Amino acid sequence: MLAVQDTTEFNLTHLGATEGLGYGTGNQSRGFMLHSLLGVTPEGLPLGVLGMKTWVRHDADLGRKDLRTKRDFHDKESVKWVEGLNHLAALKARCPDTRMVGVGDRESDVYEVFVAERPAGVDWLIRASWERRAAHPERYLWDTVTASAPLGEIGLELPGHRNMGRRTARLTLRCTQVSLIAPPRPSTKGTGRAALGPVDVFAIHALEADPPAGVGPLEWMLLSSVPTRTLGDALERLEWYARRWTIESWHRVLKSGCRIEARQFGTLERFVRASALFAVISWRIMYATLLGRADPDLSCEVLLQPDEWRALYCRANRTSKPPVATPSLGEVVLWIAKLGGYLNRKHDHPPGPTVMWRGFLVLHEITEMYRIFSQDG
Repeated sequence: MLAVQDTTEFNLTHLGATEGLGYGTGNQSRGFMLHSLLGVTPEGLPLGVLGMKTWVRHDADLGRKDLRTKRDFHDKESVKWVEGLNHLAALKARCPDTRMVGVGDRESDVYEVFVAERPAGVDWLIRASWERRAAHPERYLWDTVTASAPLGEIGLELPGHRNMGRRTARLTLRCTQVSLIAPPRPSTKGTGRAALGPVDVFAIHALEADPPAGVGPLEWMLLSSVPTRTLGDALERLEWYARRWTIESWHRVLKSGCRIEARQFGTLERFVRASALFAVISWRIMYATLLGRADPDLSCEVLLQPDEWRALYCRANRTSKPPVATPSLGEVVLWIAKLGGYLNRKHDHPPGPTVMWRGFLVLHEITEMYRIFSQDG
């Protein structure tokens, strides 16, 4: 299981009377922060919300970045990445046969994550952001990795962007083990914590060889605790990191579908409670959307209760008699999407989370009505 971590911000500036909010990005907005941990299969299917952390940035800290850099690591926002890894360690005790890999973007390139204690079967995969010192003749991470021999090349299809059409990028892959040197940190004397030591990581580097004129080359530098030595290993790590987009889509459903920022709960505490509820709803919408694409022949009861799919069938087929046989997952996903406004034209893309969210709202209402009439019968 891939456990993708990411942070998002809820902007509630338009709700001036809401109590308990803090400053946001740009220092002018008001709201709160949410750091999430989403379970995802290597194929990209969201399994559920593993953990959430909310906090506000207090007004007393506004404009005091120089003081924040001097704080102990455990008093900084960056500790969220280590807390996420610790949460996986706790989950591992309940799922002993499941291998868990925490996945994070460049913001998670925090040395304390690399050296954090973790049980066997809990690993991490992070996109590098910093040019760290390395105990090698090349002295630094990037130089050490690019000095290693290439493992091979892969072709990556890129969609059209701005003034460029679709193209295939040829990426050269390298991977090697690197010994990183701990960065300087504020004194640990009197804190009861040991100073940071060196750590060995596996680095996976992908670089576009011949980008078009005027276009910067694509490049990824991934660091992982998972042993990575072959071309197949490196390709798997890249595929794992590509699943990170799932949590960004989940955050979009949380904001655009569930519309948390449009609510008027009055206090931060109520917003936090609502976020926990809407997080599960947003996951169910994404789960339905992606599972319907991945395995449409499954029984719809992997997603819906009997009353739900019977009400849906009657509504979609204009009948009062549900079928004896259970419909397939692909059928019910299409019916739900149509309830949300999906037109199902020949060249339309598969239904996305937005129409599925609208469809689930309608499904809830028709299911309640179906139950009422069933009782009368």
